[in-house]
Amino acid sequence: MLKKNLHLWFPAYIRKTLKWNPRIKKPLHIVFTIVDHFEPYWGKVSHDTALKRVKTWVDRLPEIAGRHVDSRGTSPKYTFFYPEEEYKYEYLDMLEGLCRRGYGDVEIHLHHDNDTPEGLREKLVNFKTVLYERHGLLRRDKKTGKIMYGFIHGNWALDNSRRDGRWCGVNNELIILKETGCYADFTLPSAPSDTQTSKINSIYYAKDDPEKPKSHNTGIDVTSGKKPGEDLMIIQGPLAVNWNRRKYGIFPRIETGEISYSNPPTLERVDLWVKQHIHVRGKPEWIFIKIHTHGTQEKNSEMLLNGGLERIYKYLEEGYNDGKNYILHYVSAFEMYNIIKAAEAGKTDSPSVYKNYII
Repeated sequence: MLKKNLHLWFPAYIRKTLKWNPRIKKPLHIVFTIVDHFEPYWGKVSHDTALKRVKTWVDRLPEIAGRHVDSRGTSPKYTFFYPEEEYKYEYLDMLEGLCRRGYGDVEIHLHHDNDTPEGLREKLVNFKTVLYERHGLLRRDKKTGKIMYGFIHGNWALDNSRRDGRWCGVNNELIILKETGCYADFTLPSAPSDTQTSKINSIYYAKDDPEKPKSHNTGIDVTSGKKPGEDLMIIQGPLAVNWNRRKYGIFPRIETGEISYSNPPTLERVDLWVKQHIHVRGKPEWIFIKIHTHGTQEKNSEMLLNGGLERIYKYLEEGYNDGKNYILHYVSAFEMYNIIKAAEAGKTDSPSVYKNYII
């Protein structure tokens, strides 16, 4: 149901809902990805349990993804945001093999508390170097040669955005992310947490005020034909009110794009993700849908790997890939970023052409 901290984002939701939208030329291109806060040691489990969790995904995902293709004949590519603090060589080695087969990708996730700018920088640089040099993961920027990575903040507390200051501690986190090679942040939305921003259903550049927390609360929309921003790009997932899922049959629930055991994917939810129409300003015919999950939690993995993922992919392929009204593109997180940058540059070919546009 609608919960606390509604004031942080609901006014923006109402404004976006009431805003007049011009007629958009079809077909609409649906650029879709799933990002996983992939935490093998969630719940402080043993090594054996953590290993089993990773192995389950490595064994099962190819079978599921292999049964599905988008408009270009490409199977879904799942992005594992792996926690720096849970690094184990053998787990990343297993995920690397999955990525080599074309079914996955790995980016950086981080849980930290009462940290310092120096400590944060060290963690990020060391972890990205390990992922790149020891596992062949991540990529280098074509122009600068810098190792680049996507990022999701643990406990939603990007840029020290919790009111109590927990689970971060670094007010200039956006600057450090950008300087260490983060191409985009994929944390949001985070409602009903107090870390939720007032800017919703958007792709934008967030300018960091190093003296204050939550600088990404607002920002400048990524805009087609406009000079690229120099600040950190924020790629948000859908945030809406879901009237089809109510508590006590009365109160609507919040739609945050999270898929879990307690909130499994439904056809109505997929429609709601599309309806939020997250896009680069000036390029409304390319719609970006980023949903998220915590896939190592047993109830979630059971749901996802035994019908949940199939339900999403099947409905997207049947309802949003007719070639006339909709064209579907499965992408990883970094491929979505590249396509966003192509949209920003005013490119007009099919989005899938630009999966490796920048990185």
